[in-house]
Amino acid sequence: MTAKARTHASVAPGEIAIGVVIGRLSEMFDFFVFGIASVLVFPSVFFPFVDAKTGTFYSFAIFSLAFIARPFGSALFRLIHSRYGRGSKLTIALFVLGTSTAGIAFLPGYAVLGEWAIVVLALMRMAQGVGIAGSWDGLPSLLALNAPRNRRGWYAMLPQLGGPIGFFIAAGLFAFLVSSLTPADFLDWGWRYPFCVAFAINVVALFARLRLVVTPEFTALLQTRELEPSPTGELLRTQRAGIVLGAFAPLASFALFHVVTVFPLSWVTLLTQEKVSVVECLTVQMFGALLCIVGMLLSGQIADRIGRRATLALGAGLIALFSLVGLLPMFLHGSLIGALLFVLGGFVLLGFSHAQAAGAINSTFPSRYRYSGAIITSDLAWLVGAAFAPLVALFIASRFGVGYVGLYLLSGAVGTLMALGINRNLEMRED
Repeated sequence: MTAKARTHASVAPGEIAIGVVIGRLSEMFDFFVFGIASVLVFPSVFFPFVDAKTGTFYSFAIFSLAFIARPFGSALFRLIHSRYGRGSKLTIALFVLGTSTAGIAFLPGYAVLGEWAIVVLALMRMAQGVGIAGSWDGLPSLLALNAPRNRRGWYAMLPQLGGPIGFFIAAGLFAFLVSSLTPADFLDWGWRYPFCVAFAINVVALFARLRLVVTPEFTALLQTRELEPSPTGELLRTQRAGIVLGAFAPLASFALFHVVTVFPLSWVTLLTQEKVSVVECLTVQMFGALLCIVGMLLSGQIADRIGRRATLALGAGLIALFSLVGLLPMFLHGSLIGALLFVLGGFVLLGFSHAQAAGAINSTFPSRYRYSGAIITSDLAWLVGAAFAPLVALFIASRFGVGYVGLYLLSGAVGTLMALGINRNLEMRED
């Protein structure tokens, strides 16, 4: 048996999957904690000088800063990777992510620091984006490449499980705190605990991922699979079409991502006329997160039968149908039943479509460009598809009516279908 064969045999896809899921869970938990706090906490704590709706708009604007900062973080940590190696890069990135998240937990509000509290909050949020960008370790691409050939759709789905799991934990923690504390205690100190928990989860994730990426077996496998940074100029010159199409291909699922998680809370607290508590909304969303996992598992099975590209297109088509035929009529008048159906149905479609989003991005590029191409494309996809989704959805709902949020989701689905249709030869590479 050759050295290369021994290296491949010594690294099971299941080992990679565990590290990837843990890493994605920690990242998503951080982001959902901030997203939920953007609705329940920040308008009162950091923007008490405006009404609740305007304060939520400001909070969602700060929420978007992490996605804007991601490309800059990717460029910075590319240099760190080249000079100090993958393990050092991952350690520094998760330190930045963890300390910025924990720093928010100890940040005084507007009543103490005035406008500086808002400035520091914005800087912390940007640091979160930089840390997320730097935490890219190549394991999702490695998992897709090292998976059995007839199970690559299934293994491409596994990393995405961290999203609904992270949201379930974050929503459950906030639901417990809101139901257990008085409103004054929650806004004074209770909301800070989830950010401290996020720091602890990041520490666990750091050691779980370092255990993989710094071992000789994984280092050799990453090099064998050419999962190392490629020259940026050459990448942009030769892979422009792949970057653009790869960024727009998962647009439908990325737009839906925060519309079913963060936006419904703002609708419940600001726009609905029917009586529904925050805890009830979070409970429904937690159930939706479980349905999201079911949708992801189903997507993994179907992708292995019809292909990841076809599955992504099917998911976009279902989102378009849901937005135009289902969501718009029943949610047009802002009814509670419509909202619940929107959340639950949206989570199912999110799971089905988002499960193959990362696999589509990773598989667009030849092996030489896969590592760097996936980073750039992912940063662009999240920026275009998710950064402003809660802000845009709240604006549409408050200005035109909540039912018209369906048209926003429809535009994302159309974007995905157009990206897949422009290049009909775009197939998920197997090399």
